[in-house]
Amino acid sequence: MKKLLPLLVICALSAFSATTLSAADKKPEKEEKAKAKHIPFHGELADINKTAKTFKVGDRTFHVTAETKVMKAGKPATFDDAKAGEDCGGTYKEATGGKLEVLSLRLGAKPEKKPKKKEDK
Repeated sequence: MKKLLPLLVICALSAFSATTLSAADKKPEKEEKAKAKHIPFHGELADINKTAKTFKVGDRTFHVTAETKVMKAGKPATFDDAKAGEDCGGTYKEATGGKLEVLSLRLGAKPEKKPKKKEDK
């Protein structure tokens, strides 16, 4: 009986910790859905409407919001810097009513990455 008691305590503790860890590892559904909504796009800018803050890439119409981060040549820019026919890319999310809201917008070609310096040994 004395040997059985510690064994029961160990089993009970391991079962409790396993259920606690599995519950803590699960993310709420809302967080998973929010991350999944960042959809990439790229193409050529067309039908730019700076007043309505919209533009087209292919058949899709995108809406620029106050939260949209705009970059051009690796530096911060504004939507007013956009020009028709210019290459662009970024991410968007689907908002209510099927509206495509731009989260980030890159105007122009991707800036070239600087090569990493090799350390002399």
